[in-house]
Amino acid sequence: MEMLFYIVPLLMIGGAVFMLIRVFGRSRDVRSAWNSGLTAEARCLRTYTTTSGGGETQVSTTLHHVYEFTTREGRGVRFEESNGSATVVEGDIVTVYYTAEHPERATAHALARGKLAAESGCLLAFLGVFIAGCVIFMIVVRTVFSLTDGFLP
Repeated sequence: MEMLFYIVPLLMIGGAVFMLIRVFGRSRDVRSAWNSGLTAEARCLRTYTTTSGGGETQVSTTLHHVYEFTTREGRGVRFEESNGSATVVEGDIVTVYYTAEHPERATAHALARGKLAAESGCLLAFLGVFIAGCVIFMIVVRTVFSLTDGFLP
């Protein structure tokens, strides 16, 4: 029974760390694309939305775009990006930023270094507090179980 109070928080911490890795990886890719100086004109091939939640939870809708462009070397690249501008529709031409090493990690998001840093920083703070809360919970559980010799009243 006591192990349950450790396994669940550890799984939650694992999920939070996974989210941190994914978000900061994408943040690094976007920052690299902006800093590379390589741009291209891309055509929006498709837009679509995904919806999550419902029932007892809030509904969340995410807008996705599929873009296609040609690198300076002549390589055709197609990529998908979420949370893009709602004003971009199929057939529109947009400027994309990419790196020569990984053009498939391109972005059509407008240059906004401060916004990217703020979003990443806020997420780091939130998940840091979440992880700290899980650790504190495990410490409290350990203390309670050691004081009661494993038996809760």
